[in-house]
Amino acid sequence: MRTTEQLTRIFGQEAATRVSTARLLVVGAGGIGCELLKDLSMSGFQHIEAVDLDTIDLSNLNRQFLFQRRHIKRPKSEVAIQAIRDFNPGIDAHARQANIKEPTFDVDWFSQFDLVLNALDNLEARRHVNTVCLAAHVPLIESGTAGYLGQVTVIKGGETECFECHPKPVERKTFPICTIRSTPSAPIHCIVWAKNYLFAQLFGERQDDEDMTAEEDAENMEELKQLREESTALAKLAEAMGSPEFARVVFEKVFSSDIARLLSMADMWKHRQPPTQLDYDELESAALDSDFDPMSPGTHSAMSLTDAFALFKYTAARLAQRLDSDEQGTRGSISFDKDDEDALNFVAATASLRSYVFGIDQTSIFETKAMAGNIIPAIATTNAVVAGMMVTQAIMVVSEQMSRCHTAYVSYNSKRSRSVLSEPLALPNPVCAVCRRRYLTLRVADLSRTTLGDVVDYLHMLAETENNLYLGEDISVVEGSRILYDLDFEDNMEKSMEELGLWRGRMITVAREDLDDVESVAGTVPVVLSIAGPRVEDASQPLDLDIEGFELIPEFAPLPPPTPDEAVPNGDQLHFADDDVAVVVDDSDGDEGLATLHHVKVDNISDELAKRKLSDIGVRGESSIKRRAVATDDEATISE
Repeated sequence: MRTTEQLTRIFGQEAATRVSTARLLVVGAGGIGCELLKDLSMSGFQHIEAVDLDTIDLSNLNRQFLFQRRHIKRPKSEVAIQAIRDFNPGIDAHARQANIKEPTFDVDWFSQFDLVLNALDNLEARRHVNTVCLAAHVPLIESGTAGYLGQVTVIKGGETECFECHPKPVERKTFPICTIRSTPSAPIHCIVWAKNYLFAQLFGERQDDEDMTAEEDAENMEELKQLREESTALAKLAEAMGSPEFARVVFEKVFSSDIARLLSMADMWKHRQPPTQLDYDELESAALDSDFDPMSPGTHSAMSLTDAFALFKYTAARLAQRLDSDEQGTRGSISFDKDDEDALNFVAATASLRSYVFGIDQTSIFETKAMAGNIIPAIATTNAVVAGMMVTQAIMVVSEQMSRCHTAYVSYNSKRSRSVLSEPLALPNPVCAVCRRRYLTLRVADLSRTTLGDVVDYLHMLAETENNLYLGEDISVVEGSRILYDLDFEDNMEKSMEELGLWRGRMITVAREDLDDVESVAGTVPVVLSIAGPRVEDASQPLDLDIEGFELIPEFAPLPPPTPDEAVPNGDQLHFADDDVAVVVDDSDGDEGLATLHHVKVDNISDELAKRKLSDIGVRGESSIKRRAVATDDEATISE
């Protein structure tokens, strides 16, 4: 094959062989994903699996070139994989339409791949993949674009910084609680209410503060108090989840009872249009005579009141069923994802109903998706450049040439001779709360029989073996934001893993409570246990409880903090006039997203002058000076 000959000539025979046998996972088959899958299939990679939850929409066709009009509504991953099979008939390629955060995709599943490539468009999923790759000890290539800006970097546990090594400053517009709760006046107010209040309280983890702010005065403190009371009332509605009356009790609470309470405050409506109560029975009767199909709602037209009601009723039942049928029968939570059709349609329907209540202009599902997902338009050319750089990095990673890998940036500037810059991979942040962890696999034969106390006892027993984790006697165990055990809370010790909702695919973090008299650097490093079943070869006689992966734990030697004015350490030094500035573009949760970018030297410039110059190019905020993608003013030049 000519491709193999070319790879051999450029990278060597061993690299060409490794490329042809490597197993790759591509997460995301959208803007970057289409370009990436095409490039991989034509570059000698023979074993590829793609995962994407989304289906093809008309708006995708202007840049996701593997898709055509006849593919609309079909799964992106399936169509993209079929397309690359047409390019390369001999390729071993498979597609999955699924959410990568599902428990099915656990550490064991990720471990079957030699490399994972992210082509995601939201921070939450990217954080998840970053964590699972660290736990599975699989290298990850992270990418992102935002307009004409892009970035590619390689993440390998213990060797490079991870996606979470530095904060992701995302500019988020916030709204006063009183506006969201009582006096919405724009479609975005209704969408924030539907997404961050109603959806989160019913189906997800509580997000009372996100996108909502309050001044610390008496009036808003009263608003906060009432909001908490309403949140508690909504939480009680969860008892009806799964019953035929679930949609009715939710509807009557938020569109009837709550509106009646607002109408009782006559002074509030002296200079505003008062809201209108909605009647469940009237809308249900009208919906019976409608030909609207909630299973296939139109995405580009605003819904009528009756259609919005029908979609609300359908999606409320769907989401309740998903939670009710959660694994092991334990109620979990659903995070909002703009690519989750049920979640998006529920938010769109309830936002539309609220808009009718308050006399606000309607938005289509497509417009709701854009506002709820903070989507930034993507540029096809940038996606193509970034995908090409990802393939180059992938070849070097699978051929074990990590020393040749680098972080690359795409930054368009008509005054510069080059639009692609690079720098060596950065070392891990010594205080990173994600990659400065010891990732191990906790194998449990029977989740219904093994208790949390068994796990704690097993960890204490390890202290007397060569696999000592240096956690000491006083430890805490948490799962996400939930405390499972510490010295002052032992209520869960006799509960089974199943009862606690700790099934396969979940992760628990074990940390030392008392850091005095630490004998080793490892003693300050928490342990993350990825819950998994017994190995197939041990299935006949599995151990009740086992922890593995000790040989894969990196050494956590102290790392020197980065010097604030350290220059970019590669051959392409950036030179600035005294009043020039280099910044990093905001990490955006946009259409293709933008990953972590690095500090660039700024000479002889005050903070105030920097802020003024940043404002001139449309970037604002304190974080603009610290962590943004490479961008300079017109006088900056690059010398080679």
